[in-house]
Amino acid sequence: MDKNWKIETLAVQAGYEPKDGESRILPLVQSTTYKYDDVQSVADLFDLKKSGFFYSRLANPTVDCFEKKIAAMEKGVMAVALSSGQAANAYSLLNIAKCGDHVLALSSLYGGTVSLFTNTLKKAGIEITFVTPDAGYDEVISAIRPNTKAVFVESLANPALVVADFELYAKAAHANGIPLIVDNTFPTPVLCNPFDFGADIVTHSTTKYIDGHATSVGGIVVEKGDFDWAASGKFPEFTEPDESYHGVVYTRDFAAAPFSVKLRVQLVRDYGIPQAPLNAFLSHLGCETLPLRIERHSENALEVAKFLKNHPNVSWVNYPGLPESPEYAKVQKYFRNGMASGVLCFGVKGGKAAGERAMNALKLANIVVHVADVRTGVLHPASMTHRQLSDSELIAAGVSPDLIRLSVGIENVEDIKADLDQALRA
Repeated sequence: MDKNWKIETLAVQAGYEPKDGESRILPLVQSTTYKYDDVQSVADLFDLKKSGFFYSRLANPTVDCFEKKIAAMEKGVMAVALSSGQAANAYSLLNIAKCGDHVLALSSLYGGTVSLFTNTLKKAGIEITFVTPDAGYDEVISAIRPNTKAVFVESLANPALVVADFELYAKAAHANGIPLIVDNTFPTPVLCNPFDFGADIVTHSTTKYIDGHATSVGGIVVEKGDFDWAASGKFPEFTEPDESYHGVVYTRDFAAAPFSVKLRVQLVRDYGIPQAPLNAFLSHLGCETLPLRIERHSENALEVAKFLKNHPNVSWVNYPGLPESPEYAKVQKYFRNGMASGVLCFGVKGGKAAGERAMNALKLANIVVHVADVRTGVLHPASMTHRQLSDSELIAAGVSPDLIRLSVGIENVEDIKADLDQALRA
């Protein structure tokens, strides 16, 4: 693989490199088990003395190739594919935070992530506090504590569509010796590489645009590879011996990617959260067309946003690709070619009830509890994905009662607009 390849080429070529006479297409290795000729070979694998496959809970050849593709596209050194995007976000934090630790996050995060942070991680003794997306540098710095282990943001919030100011959060995190973790699900590495702007760890729900066809649940965690865990002084689990592996020291023995190796050999081993080979195979396949799809998604979404903005039955539209959007300047700064992905939000005149009637009248677009695949879909977050949040949490997440999230597909945009028009007029 040529490191100078552009993102479109990496999407097709990275990850799997067949040898002479081997299958040109990534094989699906649907096996839990691998055969060895002698005992010592397996012992060396268990002791982390050499790389290889011995049980698919930890590593699988198909999953391995998918991990390499996403790592290459994100400009990272290593990736670990997990069972879902929720798992990716959870274990990106559990890899560095424990009972008694603290994490700072943006309040505009996806509702499921907020629930994970404020309920499940709280029960594990990890405290999460939130700052609003408009918080300035001084406010962010003041919210970081001595026991804070990370700053966590979404590159493009779901569904608030707030664009993270990466450089601000990276500066604040690094000033305190902690990493910036970015959920990059909506832009994908095609539109945005957070590592270029100071992020240290990137996560994805590969269920969304990366798979792109609503066939495969999965998540992935990518490591940039240059965060100095030792110099920070806040992460002894990386710099002190791991007795479960006979004294391995991750920053010493796996200096290129200590975060990823620890995540795989500790958390994936113990919690059993790998991505299934079939899901990795399908996501790897979907990823090959990701640059083409994300461009069409973005073009269609911008045109639909302009259409809705001028519709007599629409009260407001939120799409960061619109020049009048408060997020527009950050889109131009951080996103490739100023494209803003394929998700937008809007409100129907008449409020929630009118919005529900419009959603029920749609024909091309379907009501789905999903987002970011080739088909146009709609969802009412306040009563669906975010229904576990309190009223104050909904407001903090940018979710109003009348908000409809529209995931614009790759169908002909005239058909999408016609469907929205007839539903809104109904």
